[in-house]
Amino acid sequence: MDALDEIVLTGLTVFGRHGVFDFERRDGQEFTIDLALGLSLQAAAASDDVADTVHYGEVAERVSAIVAGEPVNLIETLAQRIADAVLEDERVRAVRVTVHKPHAPIIQTFSDVAVTVNRWRA
Repeated sequence: MDALDEIVLTGLTVFGRHGVFDFERRDGQEFTIDLALGLSLQAAAASDDVADTVHYGEVAERVSAIVAGEPVNLIETLAQRIADAVLEDERVRAVRVTVHKPHAPIIQTFSDVAVTVNRWRA
């Protein structure tokens, strides 16, 4: 079995309209996404060819489209949708997705709210 390496993308910030409150869907807000993809990078390291790895720019585009797309109530649901999309690439064996909602409607002072899901291929 190949090694389980990682491609990590942090701080992907995308405007979306997710939340349980009407004003969250109406006004929208920025969400920040962190991803860690578990896969083997041996073939890419040996060939030095982007075709032998998961292109993180393409992953960023796909995740951005999900965040900017159809609204959901919970960031838990958003994280699961992102994980499902990343795992569609057969080379990815595991993924960790963190969805940050730094402008969540909380009265108290806080710096961030985040949900992390860990998913892997059976």
